[in-house]
Amino acid sequence: MPRISEDTKARNEAAIRAAMDRLLAGELPPGGKCDIKTLAAEAGVSRTAFYPKKNRDGSARPGPYQHLAEEFERRLTALQEAGQIVDPRNAQIERLKTQVAELQTRIIKRDADLAELTAFKTLAISRLAAQHDEIQRLRSQATAVDNVRRLPAARNDAAPSGSCS
Repeated sequence: MPRISEDTKARNEAAIRAAMDRLLAGELPPGGKCDIKTLAAEAGVSRTAFYPKKNRDGSARPGPYQHLAEEFERRLTALQEAGQIVDPRNAQIERLKTQVAELQTRIIKRDADLAELTAFKTLAISRLAAQHDEIQRLRSQATAVDNVRRLPAARNDAAPSGSCS
């Protein structure tokens, strides 16, 4: 494969640096990300030029723009560590991940609350059923036995017996 001229290489490096500055400033093309693939497309160079090559004897040699790819990755990492989000999709992904974690926590709490309320409902229903059975038993016992007598009503004019007054 023919080698590129120094003039072409310099023009390509200038185009890559300009594209790098635009991408790192957040000016992403539609459908693009802040990555090497988009950098290569924006600069108009082959993406493979950013990666190491192999000689015919199998030894490795750096790609013509590999140093620019490494610089791009360093600058991107520095921006991310500084808290600046270059790619809005990455910001959206992080926001959605946070939202998913929050929703999962809420679901776990609601499931626990639901289990607690279900247990309470079961206990309440069983207690009501036991009370109903006891009332029914007492009613049937009261109607079945004839030894229940009514006490005479108390008279208002006389003091009850055993009064201390």
